[in-house]
Amino acid sequence: MEQSRAQQESARRIGPFRLITRLDPPGSALPCRRFVARTEDGEHTVLLSTPLPGTDPARFAAEAEAARFLLGPWTAPVTGLAGPGEAPWYATPYVPALPLPVALAVHGGPLPEATVRAVGAALAEALAAAHGQGLTHAGVSPAAVLLTADGPRLTCFGAVRAAAADGERRTGLPGLDPGALAPEQASGGRPRPPGDVFALGAVLAYASTGHTVPERDELPRSGTVWPV
Repeated sequence: MEQSRAQQESARRIGPFRLITRLDPPGSALPCRRFVARTEDGEHTVLLSTPLPGTDPARFAAEAEAARFLLGPWTAPVTGLAGPGEAPWYATPYVPALPLPVALAVHGGPLPEATVRAVGAALAEALAAAHGQGLTHAGVSPAAVLLTADGPRLTCFGAVRAAAADGERRTGLPGLDPGALAPEQASGGRPRPPGDVFALGAVLAYASTGHTVPERDELPRSGTVWPV
């Protein structure tokens, strides 16, 4: 009995954090698992990410390390990493948020066009900052976008690269949203900034229609959903 309790307690911990709840519902198109977690002393609450089973832990850790260099208010900078010998994880600051697919479910359908434009403008700014640093996000998808009270946060940096090494086909891999995966990335090519722009278009299409690859007549009648 005591051993069973110890195992359960261990399963509720990752690194120095106690897991509180999963952020994403089962079946989310993410190549990682995200949890709300808190330090034992209750001083710090974080969003904790761990790789899906089958993901190369070394690639996951390398992308987490690279995410520490992201700048700008609309990204989720990495503030903590797994130590040597630990199973991989990384932590970002927690703010109350809903993943974009959950936000659509709560709203009861696609978001208003004004909201989509505001979200798109912020995400475009986040990607411009990353590209200006010579970084490709390689993880833009609906589930990677968290909506908060003061704007979106772009998470899951490097998800495409973590899912499979360059040169390996990524089509059909668990956790990758096919509608937000640029063709060159799906075929195993090295992620580049144009792929982020492709994925951003898929995210805005999803926010406007509920689909990353909508039919033309599903798009807002006023025309483009791109921010102005």
